[in-house]
Amino acid sequence: MTLQQFLLDPLNYVFMQRALLAAIIIGTVSGVVGVYVVTRGMAFLGDALAHSVLPGVAVSFLAGGSGQMLLLGGLGAAVLSALVIGFLTRGGRLTEDTAIGIVFSGTLALGIGLISKAQNYARDLTHILIGNILAVSADDLALIALAAVIIIVTIILLYKQFLVISFDPTLAQTLRLPGELLRIVLLILLAVTIVIGVQVVGVALVAAMLVTPAATARFFTSRLHRMMLLAAAIGAGSAVVGIYIAWHSSIAPSATIVLTMTTLFLLAFIFAPGKGYLWSLLGRSATTA
Repeated sequence: MTLQQFLLDPLNYVFMQRALLAAIIIGTVSGVVGVYVVTRGMAFLGDALAHSVLPGVAVSFLAGGSGQMLLLGGLGAAVLSALVIGFLTRGGRLTEDTAIGIVFSGTLALGIGLISKAQNYARDLTHILIGNILAVSADDLALIALAAVIIIVTIILLYKQFLVISFDPTLAQTLRLPGELLRIVLLILLAVTIVIGVQVVGVALVAAMLVTPAATARFFTSRLHRMMLLAAAIGAGSAVVGIYIAWHSSIAPSATIVLTMTTLFLLAFIFAPGKGYLWSLLGRSATTA
């Protein structure tokens, strides 16, 4: 097989064209939002919100919904969970990790309970767990694109405010920024990103799409806007490469996408200039000598 055939053959199919577009959009958004997840230490929160999608999806499924209705049901559940976590941690009544643990276990248990009531639930809801990007419809793609535009525009408009509350809470108080409101907005953006990411890699692996590209980008820059651009490129590129690998090897796309991201992270961890493990070894050797 020539390189031209490798690249162009999948594009002969409309469903692959939609899958690639969805992957690029979601990979880009996940990379941008993931920078906040990594820099603020919100990886556990991302995983919790991913699992909180299950009850909403299950309710929509039991009500006879499919496709976009399942996506909207998951979105409602994720946003509600984000608001509950924000409420529980407001004023220091609970630490964030405690609130996340409670919501995580509660929503996961509720989701499992509801799903088990559905006939053929193992077959019909498998794509929620491992993703089903090859089945993205034109309507799904439009909804994903709309959500992505809203997320990116909101981050651009509130970039400075998010920057201050993330890295200098004292300055945020001095400037009288609405810290709690901004934190809730950020949680909602995270929830929306997770829901559209579930379409690609499923509940089980969506946290990796948020964390891995941003963690990889962090090896190359400490400037937030540059980290976002690099993480977006890594997320979108990994998603496209993963889909191509899945197409030609008959492996689940969710697995190949996340494995591609993980491979890039490991390469950065070892070889990144100045911050990679190899550089630290060379630095120690030079110091010893």
